[in-house]
Amino acid sequence: MADDFSQSLTPPVSPFAAGSLCELTPARPPCFCCSSETREDTAWHLSAEGYMGRGSLKRLLLRLDPAPADYETDTVEIFGFPWVTETALVESTKLLFGIFRQKVFRLETMVQSSSHDFGQACNLHYEAEDLRQQCVMFLQYVKVFLHRYLEPSSTLEAGHSHPYEELEAQLPSALLDELFGVTLLVGRLKDLPANVQSAFTIQNQGKIFPPSWHLLHLHLDIHWSVLEILHLLEQKMQGQIVYAHQFENLMNTSLFEEHLCSLLCDLTGLAIGKYSKVRPTEALTSHHYPCTCTKELWILLIHLLECRSKVLHTKSFWSYMNLLLRPLVSGKPAAEQYSGLPAHCKDPLGFTWWLVTHLAELGQYSRNGTFQNEKQQEDNWSFVEELLKSTCNPKGGLQEEQIRMHVYCCLSLCLLWEPSTNAVSILWDYYSQNLNGSFTVPWLGLSGLGSLCKTPLALLEQGRSCCSPSPLRSSGHSQLYRSANSFHIFLRVLALCLAQDSASGAPRRQIKGRIYSKFSAKKMQKLSEAGLMNFLLLFMVVARQVELEDVAGRACELLGQLPPNCPPGHRTLVWKGQLALLLLFQERGLDVGGQASWLASSFNETAKEFYNKTTEASRRLALWGPLGSYLEGVAEVFETSTNLSLSEEKLLNEGFDWLLPACRQSELSSALGFLQIVLAQLRRVHQRSVQSAPTPAWAPAASSAVKERHLAVAAALWAHFFPFLRSQRLSQTPPTQLADSAAGFTLLAFDLPSSAPQDLQPSPVHSIMQCFGWDDMLHPLLVTRYLPHLLQNSELGSVESNGSGVGVSGSTQTPSVRSWFRCVLQQHLHKNPDGSDSRAGRAMEEQLCELTRLVLRLPEVDGLLQRAGLQPTATRLEPNQALEVFVKAVGCVYSSLQVLSERSAMVTRALDYLGDVLKHIKPYLINKNQEGIHLAYWAVGCIVKHWSPLLATSKAQQLLFRIVDGLLLPHNLTQQDKALRNSLPLYLQGLSVASSVSQSQGLYLKKQLCSVINRYLDHFLPATPSTVLIANHPVLLGACETSPSLRGAALRRTILQELCGSFLRFKGHAPPPRLVSVLMFLLELLRRNNDSDPALLTMPLPSLLHCLMRVNEPQVKKTSTEALQLVMERCAATATERPCDQMITVLRSFVEENEGVYDRQVYSVLETVAVLNSSVVQALIPNLSLSLRNIEHKRGLGKNAAMRNAYRKLLDHLGESGQAEMICLEED
Repeated sequence: MADDFSQSLTPPVSPFAAGSLCELTPARPPCFCCSSETREDTAWHLSAEGYMGRGSLKRLLLRLDPAPADYETDTVEIFGFPWVTETALVESTKLLFGIFRQKVFRLETMVQSSSHDFGQACNLHYEAEDLRQQCVMFLQYVKVFLHRYLEPSSTLEAGHSHPYEELEAQLPSALLDELFGVTLLVGRLKDLPANVQSAFTIQNQGKIFPPSWHLLHLHLDIHWSVLEILHLLEQKMQGQIVYAHQFENLMNTSLFEEHLCSLLCDLTGLAIGKYSKVRPTEALTSHHYPCTCTKELWILLIHLLECRSKVLHTKSFWSYMNLLLRPLVSGKPAAEQYSGLPAHCKDPLGFTWWLVTHLAELGQYSRNGTFQNEKQQEDNWSFVEELLKSTCNPKGGLQEEQIRMHVYCCLSLCLLWEPSTNAVSILWDYYSQNLNGSFTVPWLGLSGLGSLCKTPLALLEQGRSCCSPSPLRSSGHSQLYRSANSFHIFLRVLALCLAQDSASGAPRRQIKGRIYSKFSAKKMQKLSEAGLMNFLLLFMVVARQVELEDVAGRACELLGQLPPNCPPGHRTLVWKGQLALLLLFQERGLDVGGQASWLASSFNETAKEFYNKTTEASRRLALWGPLGSYLEGVAEVFETSTNLSLSEEKLLNEGFDWLLPACRQSELSSALGFLQIVLAQLRRVHQRSVQSAPTPAWAPAASSAVKERHLAVAAALWAHFFPFLRSQRLSQTPPTQLADSAAGFTLLAFDLPSSAPQDLQPSPVHSIMQCFGWDDMLHPLLVTRYLPHLLQNSELGSVESNGSGVGVSGSTQTPSVRSWFRCVLQQHLHKNPDGSDSRAGRAMEEQLCELTRLVLRLPEVDGLLQRAGLQPTATRLEPNQALEVFVKAVGCVYSSLQVLSERSAMVTRALDYLGDVLKHIKPYLINKNQEGIHLAYWAVGCIVKHWSPLLATSKAQQLLFRIVDGLLLPHNLTQQDKALRNSLPLYLQGLSVASSVSQSQGLYLKKQLCSVINRYLDHFLPATPSTVLIANHPVLLGACETSPSLRGAALRRTILQELCGSFLRFKGHAPPPRLVSVLMFLLELLRRNNDSDPALLTMPLPSLLHCLMRVNEPQVKKTSTEALQLVMERCAATATERPCDQMITVLRSFVEENEGVYDRQVYSVLETVAVLNSSVVQALIPNLSLSLRNIEHKRGLGKNAAMRNAYRKLLDHLGESGQAEMICLEED
């Protein structure tokens, strides 16, 4: 029989050597491979060529064929030679393992002799890869052979056993000998030369690797394959112990244990090397394996040991690791099988936490090598609780940076496993004793302080974030070490534990009881601000996870044990915590009345102390801390409420009656800002409830209850805030928020008119607008801020225009226009004493522009502009421009009206627009604000000019009289000089028209006009002749027109009357003062206007003739002559056929008045006239001759030769008529 098997013992004598080798080579077996790590997600994915990716592990654990598609032929190629598949391992055990050892030696030799010659790198890579593949293929063959062909040995009958059967029966022991030899050959990972271990850190270089990389990964393949083969052997032997032949006391189980422990120890040693370079902030993002091959090896070991524990009832993976790590943590010597860990570990406890956490995370990989979130591995809380006790042991002296990392790891384990109540208890025992700690890491800076809860909402959000920890591997979780301190991380652990589903709820009650038991009155009084903050956050987390009302009640009870005189900082935190709980009540839809009453009572007491006049300034400043935080917190409560129906109004109590009057400017701004938030939210919620779907008929009570709650909130606001606003409305330095808050109350009165106080009824909107928008005593800053809020409210405007607004009485447009008018006039009241713009001034300018825009859009104003055809083309008019356009529009509309009743109504309406305009501008005249005076005179001048027919009516003429007396005819003109110079033309033109149309007071107005002209002719007339000054004389400018009109002519007639009557009248022989300047004014007046009325033109003629006759000053004669020439030419132009009668009449009167006194001077003047227009003088020849004879007759001296000579000289200039008259004179 031996001959039958002799041919298959060695490859040289194999009868199959000549067969086709391509059919003998099996597929490439799985192996450790990290050469394909080019994807970004390799941190969570394993190689597809590895033991898990190829399904090797799954088949091992399910007792399936390791390579079902391979080794199906009769022969197989191993190490380059064909072997009989079913017998080679039995017949050639030593030979095959010997060749295997030779291949390993060959690869080790390549590593030792390899150079850094890049030219040889490719050849070395392929040769080393071939050697490794041959070794791995052989080990795969061993696994397949054991699975397919090994059977448990039975007792062989003596003398009847076949030699092969004997060899087959000895195979387990022989295999055990060889495997032991292999472990001795490869040794331990920790003993590999440094150049081989450095291959762990070789970065991917495409497909080319040095021999050291292949040798290192072959060692990993061998270590895993040995365990795999021993596990297969144990399975096939069905529990029978296999003893080695050559090594005494060596069994398959002992070899498995020894090799496993050595491998776990070596992998742990590699992790210790990695941990030495890990920073605490990177603990959970820095892996414990040098490459993914060692990561896969860890996962293989986890699954193998877990399977053996369940099937073979051996120790679990965590049992092995606990035995390995426990001595490391305690510092005691390790068991013999776990010897070989590095002598130095940077932080044994921290390393253990780090390694256990990462190994627990690897437990989420399935047998296929895919990463899954569900639990794949049993927990290890018993050992972790030991670690927690070491962490929390005060004798350990651990710093926050270490504790934070440990608790961070504990949180990660809670996310991986089910949370542990015991772990939470251990941590709570530690933190309850250190609640006052700040838990900061100095080298982290501000990022290590954790989140600062500045507001109750921030505290609520932090509690929510603690109750909803970020998932593992998320950016939020990876940054947790930097963003949260250890106590905050503990709260996440606590929240996870409290969130566990439990039918009995026992763990929740147990944890809650342990938390409550740690607090007493003494404990509460010892809490620092940091401790109190931690206390509040703790109860916030517990309240979110368990019974809210019970936890909130307990928190209030404990907070009530704080000393009454606790520092303001403590009070601030207490209120923040209480308000955060209120927000949580709101979130759950629970009534907040009880909590709000307790909190409001405390606020009331603090506000009283803040108001008390005996409270020191420093104490009052400190008290503002909690008071300001209360405002912020209550604002958040209102802003986050969806319907304000949970008794939120109890937070608005009489404490505000004390607080508001005691506030300084900055504090008042905060308080009023809070008020605006509450008002806006109340209106928003109420409008939403009104606009929502109609209330079902079967549930009217719900809608009514909501409205009652809204009325309750509104009543609290009216009672505790509005009186203060009303008391501040006449302030000369009103804060911006005062107008905003008043506008909020106005809109609230519009939405809920019945909520307004009785003293504002029956029209609360109208009453409030009178208080804050229409009263003439209000500062323009307040009005220009207040009115835009209302004028831009489309709902208020539409209701008013329809006349159906509840709580709205009468039109708001006319008084709003009046207020705007006043604000435009008083826009410069805010100026600094030096005339520069203040901060309030710039705000006033912006607000006034916005108010102007809105006023021009009012239907009433827009209608006036449309009727007058003066709609502005510019999108945004400056206030002064808008005022002028508006005044013109009113004047145009009035002038266009024909019906007496309409005109009367328009007068009343216009006076309503104006208000007491003189009262509005009086402050400028008192404080001598030049810019304001200019504006006032200009604006009133526009009114006088464009409203002159309106002001001449009996209703309005008193205002016109006051304007004349107050602005034009005051006792002192020192401050108004420049303003009058610029605006006087407006007044003159308006007064001239008014005096001509007034039915009852026309004479008086005419007299007043003459007084104004007389006064300012004199006032602005230069003492010495000046062409520039006279050309810009305001009276002259007021009288000038480009094209003559009846109104302009009337004004010029009045001016000429005053000019001739007061400034060109000779008193005795002395000429009038400033005669040259007056004549220059007259000349300019005549020259600039193209008047053609002889009656008007001849008005100054007597005065001009007298000046020529009685004054010999050259400049007087020159100017008089020029004026006379202008008059003569204009008159001649109107009387083309015959001499101007008015001119002849004036000259005849001139001759008659001066005959016998200025005889020769008269003839001289007439000579000048004759040169200009001889026909006029020719008409006077009979009168002149008669006058000459009469004078001679009266004197009784005969002919007067001197007079006759002068007369003859005149007649020489009169042509034929003159010559004829000379002949007559000769005949006398």
